[in-house]
Amino acid sequence: MSSSNKGFKILKQFTKGKEKKYILSVILAVIGVFCGMVPYYAISKIAINLVDKNVSSFSSFSYWLTVILIALVAKVVFHNLSTMVSHKATFSVISSIRKAIAEKLVNIPMGYVLGISSGSFKSMMVEKADSTEPILAHAVPEMTSNILIPILIYIYIFILDWRMGLAAMITLPIGYIAFLGMMKDYEVKYKEMMDVAKHMNSTAVEYVNGIKVIKAFSQSASSYNKYRDAVKNNAEYGLEWMKSVQGYFAIGLGIWPAVLIGVLPIGCILFMNGSLAADVFITIIVLSFGIFGPILQAMNFIDDLAKVNTIMEDIGDVVEQADMNRTISLKKTKGSDIVLKNVSFAYDEEKVLDDVSLSFKEGQVSALVGPSGSGKSTIAKLIASFWDVSEGSIEIGGVNISNISLEELNSKIAYVSQDNFLFNESILENIRKAKLGASDAEIVNAAKIVGCHKFIMSLENGYNTVVGGSGSHLSGGERQRITIARAMLKNAPIIILDEATAYTDPENEAIIQDAVSKLAKGKTLIVIAHRLSTIKDSDQIIVVSEGKISGSGKFDYLLESNKLFGEMWKAHEASKDFAIEEEEVEKYA
Repeated sequence: MSSSNKGFKILKQFTKGKEKKYILSVILAVIGVFCGMVPYYAISKIAINLVDKNVSSFSSFSYWLTVILIALVAKVVFHNLSTMVSHKATFSVISSIRKAIAEKLVNIPMGYVLGISSGSFKSMMVEKADSTEPILAHAVPEMTSNILIPILIYIYIFILDWRMGLAAMITLPIGYIAFLGMMKDYEVKYKEMMDVAKHMNSTAVEYVNGIKVIKAFSQSASSYNKYRDAVKNNAEYGLEWMKSVQGYFAIGLGIWPAVLIGVLPIGCILFMNGSLAADVFITIIVLSFGIFGPILQAMNFIDDLAKVNTIMEDIGDVVEQADMNRTISLKKTKGSDIVLKNVSFAYDEEKVLDDVSLSFKEGQVSALVGPSGSGKSTIAKLIASFWDVSEGSIEIGGVNISNISLEELNSKIAYVSQDNFLFNESILENIRKAKLGASDAEIVNAAKIVGCHKFIMSLENGYNTVVGGSGSHLSGGERQRITIARAMLKNAPIIILDEATAYTDPENEAIIQDAVSKLAKGKTLIVIAHRLSTIKDSDQIIVVSEGKISGSGKFDYLLESNKLFGEMWKAHEASKDFAIEEEEVEKYA
């Protein structure tokens, strides 16, 4: 699909089924613009009567004045009706765009979602979706009607006198050349301007979000310079673009509207040699004033047309993403055993897992350990269906997860990571997200089990405390315990804790570990932990290194037989000793 029309084809998909409303809107707009042209015709008739001295009293004007009044009122009425119909259809289209993006985010690989900033998705769903309003609600009816009316006026002038019709078109070629000059490489330049603006926005967000680090490490000057340069580049690009088209714009706006440049001298010559009647000449002069107004109105939407094509291309890149390979199968899972068979996975063409085969038994606790970037979190996320495997298969309860619907799969798995999200709602409602019909008592019970009831009750509004955007009103450890309580409330047969206790202190971590061990009975529990001491009693520990399985077994077996695990344990013990020493120093400081 060529870049020149891809965006419009995407937009057409969203306007499907609303064509009748847009056609009605165009018809109403044409009638409205036509009514706006009637006064020009009426004025020409009044002028002709004055020249011919066919005026005996004010009543001689009353008919045409009444026509002008009715036409002006009708213009407003039909314009408003057209706008009302087009807006009704357009708001439905905008709603469809937003719903399509939201639904697509649920069904596409999480890797794609994580690879794009949340600000970009927000921009698509809010600003970019709203930016389709001018083109659909206004340009479709108004641009169409404003182009049609000048064409009809030209036709009428040609009917009156073909020579005057050609005279009225003398400035059109100059205007058209100026228009082409203004629009040269518009799409490319607009995309470049959008990229410059995106860079400025991301730099501004980075500067604001990192202001604590900037101040702490005295980096204010360099960080501000980076932000200042981004703002400067954004402004300079816009100015340079405007300068490059300013000459064309001046020529187009100065000469194109001047229809009388051809009409008056040629009309005068024809009138003086007797080949053009006075009434026809006057009518053409007055109508000439009504040609460029609608054309100028139509030109105002050219910019929106180019913008909406680029914007819809960006939206199309999301909504046309292939869904994850999931189907609804009649097969039923039997239990919660998980089996990975020869699984390989690549992210951005970089292989992360290579021929991994594993099994996680129902009712057992399995731990994944390994250096940072080894692939252990990727294994957990593939099981949770964040991505599709590149090769091999994953089975749950004897059924390939590609044959399990996402809805069913999500009901079977409770996934908790170290950076889980909290909504800007009360603690009560954040925990209830796991089970929408849960009672307050069930929520409080889940919080008590994971050991966060006490700190919640210490807050001013208890469970009704609003946590702020992304849980910003709470500490990292507090947010983490609430997300674990949410996972516990879900009571899923498979629980995945991806370094879920990273932000908790040792005391609260022990409480959470105890709670997890109680709730995990009879379930499949997969734990990724940065503190190896917390997974010593696991039924199996799997060591992951560079996308492969380095070893598996009980703690004591791995400590003796697996070199990597032994090194990791020594490093863990050393860090514990260092922490104790620091604590002793602080005690006597």
